[in-house]
Amino acid sequence: MKLRLLIAVIAIGSINSAVFAQKKSKPNILFIAIDDLKPELGCYGNTLVKTPNIDRLAKMGTVFMSNYCQQAVCGPTRASLMTGLRPDATKVWDLKTKMREVVPNILTLPQYLISQGYITSGVGKIYHPSCVDKKFDELSWSIPFIKPKASDYANGLGEPAKKHYQSPETKAAIQAETAEADAEGKKEKSTDSESTVGTVKPSTECLDLPDNAYEDGVTALIAKKSLISLNAEKEPYFLAVGFHKPHLPFVSPKKYWDMYNREDMPIASFQEHATNEVFVAYESSGELRNYSDIPTQTSHTKEELRAGLALAKQKELIHGYYAAISYVDAQVGILLNTLDSLGTLDNTIIVLWGDHGWHLGDHDMWGKHTNFEQATRAPLIFAAPGFKAGQTKSLSEHVDVFPTICDLANLSIPSMLQGNSLKPVMKNKNASVKEFSMSQYPRNLKSDEFAKLGYSNKKLMGYSLRTERYRYTLWMNNNFRSNEPYEASRVYATELYDYEKDPLEKANLAKDKNYEKVVKDLNQEMIDYFKTFEGK
Repeated sequence: MKLRLLIAVIAIGSINSAVFAQKKSKPNILFIAIDDLKPELGCYGNTLVKTPNIDRLAKMGTVFMSNYCQQAVCGPTRASLMTGLRPDATKVWDLKTKMREVVPNILTLPQYLISQGYITSGVGKIYHPSCVDKKFDELSWSIPFIKPKASDYANGLGEPAKKHYQSPETKAAIQAETAEADAEGKKEKSTDSESTVGTVKPSTECLDLPDNAYEDGVTALIAKKSLISLNAEKEPYFLAVGFHKPHLPFVSPKKYWDMYNREDMPIASFQEHATNEVFVAYESSGELRNYSDIPTQTSHTKEELRAGLALAKQKELIHGYYAAISYVDAQVGILLNTLDSLGTLDNTIIVLWGDHGWHLGDHDMWGKHTNFEQATRAPLIFAAPGFKAGQTKSLSEHVDVFPTICDLANLSIPSMLQGNSLKPVMKNKNASVKEFSMSQYPRNLKSDEFAKLGYSNKKLMGYSLRTERYRYTLWMNNNFRSNEPYEASRVYATELYDYEKDPLEKANLAKDKNYEKVVKDLNQEMIDYFKTFEGK
């Protein structure tokens, strides 16, 4: 009897050990999101910017040199990446639509990982707050989403004003202005510039403060504690860490500004619209214009879709953008060093991504909100155990992140995802999993134009197909969506750019006779793309 009991105990112990081993066999996942980060990084070939920590990660993994977002604005692109679905499937095309209200059964990456035995936790900006619930999408997190407290900030400074400013003068002015607005019953509106009430809102701030005087420094320290705590758990974890910079305003501690000489800042060499322009393709830099020190710096109106910033202000903004990148890079270093100290750096899946690009003066634009290269191209780096490091020029998209993480973690890939796993490209940097990427952006026609054209409404959607060499964009009218039948009569305008001959997008070649075959072929590609979604 005792022998049987002993055998039973040993057997149970073996089963428990097997279950524990099975849980531990799933890799931990560190998921790093960086707001408004374009591929201005050392590992992407920029020799001026200082990003030693992200470059360190790049030397551990695969750098996707030709990665594109699905829509170049925070809410839609994050909803798309987090669900593996394109904007026409998430139905999030703006900064006010809550994704679960329009698609109640939508499945997010961390939500799926919970079902696969993962602990999921998050801190910082992962989703755009206005596109999810007040708990930053409660269904995504097995541990409630972590929000910084006033006491987390250095030197008793408390939370930055408007989440950004620590200057005593700026904070006092904002406090006075807020009190006045409250007395008058005014409310702030949620926009991509985060606040439309008030005139005290400088575009930059440079103060000699520690990193955790600002939100990203606090986020990094919270994430460090989370990594240590999660590492002690039996279950594998997925930790999402979202950094706000280099989003406007360009705010970071002085030591990061001191890394650069303002006179060395690279000004965009082409600050015009393309010949044969499609006017609606451009944006008015409205996000930047919302900052209180900008209106006096511009020489063009919003209606001209140009900024016309003075040279000195251009250099200041680019200086601020670079400083903010280096600031965030230092926070990434804290995460990598923490994994290293835990002995898990080499066996953790790490993905780092920027949610979209940013126009730093090219085409005389400052912001995102377009289908052009500088807005849609975004950094993506994957590091995982067993994969050699290197760069790839193979096309990738944000919708590929969800299935890739599943594949790397040896999990089944949900069938409804619209991206492809990039694991084959990580194995072979010359492999390819797609022939083109697809981005899109909505626009509204002016009332007189849409009435003149006889359209039923003002809404356009620009679908932009990016191949290795070309970008072909169709602007579709009457609120067209990709799941509708294509009709040539619904084409408002077309664009074609040849990046081999024209990397700066100086000329729209859509009506150039020398490119007739290219246009015909890419137009058919676009039609075939629409057909894959028709009726869905």
